[in-house]
Amino acid sequence: MDYQQLVNNIKLWGSELGFQKTAIADIRLDQHEHYFQKWLDQGFHGEMEYMARHGTKRSRPHELQPDTIRVISARMDYLAADTELLQILEDPDKAYISRYALGRDYHKLMRKRLTRLGKRIEEEIGPYGYRAFVDSAPVLEKALAEKAGLGWIGKHTLLLDRSAGSWFFLGEIYTDLPLPVDQPVTQHCGSCSACIDVCPTQAIVAPYQLDARKCISYLTIELHGPIPEAYRKPMGNRVFGCDDCQLVCPWNRFAQFTAEDDFNPRHRLQNSDLVELFCWDEQTYLARTEGSPIRRIGYERWLRNLAIGLGNAPTSEAVLKALRTRTNYPSALVQEHVQWALQQHRAH
Repeated sequence: MDYQQLVNNIKLWGSELGFQKTAIADIRLDQHEHYFQKWLDQGFHGEMEYMARHGTKRSRPHELQPDTIRVISARMDYLAADTELLQILEDPDKAYISRYALGRDYHKLMRKRLTRLGKRIEEEIGPYGYRAFVDSAPVLEKALAEKAGLGWIGKHTLLLDRSAGSWFFLGEIYTDLPLPVDQPVTQHCGSCSACIDVCPTQAIVAPYQLDARKCISYLTIELHGPIPEAYRKPMGNRVFGCDDCQLVCPWNRFAQFTAEDDFNPRHRLQNSDLVELFCWDEQTYLARTEGSPIRRIGYERWLRNLAIGLGNAPTSEAVLKALRTRTNYPSALVQEHVQWALQQHRAH
């Protein structure tokens, strides 16, 4: 079999399926395994115990999927053209939601496309071993994408591409095919420290090192309990995730807008008032977040995050009225954050 021609075909089929770039990596992740274990040993993963649960399966693909010798890594851009990210972030009455979460959940969409790519290969060569992943198993996706040459891991620990920045999702196909591999690209962060300097909670503790316990994305999405008070003021109006390190990255000047309708904002979540979202009842929350990554945090943590946003908003009768409607909400978590928010306004 002409495996190089097969790789050429895979990249073409990937493009036809909506992936902006597809490339091949081997499965040697020794250096990344060392970095990852050190990160775990430092406790930087916080409450994300699933990061440590699978032993070396995350860094040794053949342990996760037997007979794997190559990984097909694919990138899909998600930045929509109609989101005024900076304007929303700078308006303290608005709710800032991380750009990736404004449209439909990417997991199913990408996994379906990767599965179609896997089947297209099967149509060409016959049965072979493969399995598609999109954040659905212990996979070092950024490390594999870097090995495949889809970009380099920047100082903020996200993958960067010179012609596309970082506004993209990653997915993988593990396979037993001996495909020719692509070469990694060189790093191009240079002396730039914009992402480190802008981080509201100083979560990037050193170049290429993220303490997730300080990261607003972790605090608003992964953390189940109270958000530590030290991080509540720095959160500002960020109620689901944080994009600051991407917003200031010079390479994102070259980011391309997505052609995927599913990634376009839904239910005006790209431009909504904190008060409006905080006043949603649970039924409205479930209806407006159907098929969205936002659904994963649940209504209680949604209110927790919004209460902090309202605590950081300018004092107004509308803000105070909204907060007071939740002072007796049947959740100690929500009550705590509402009381904190009200205290911020009493301080004025």
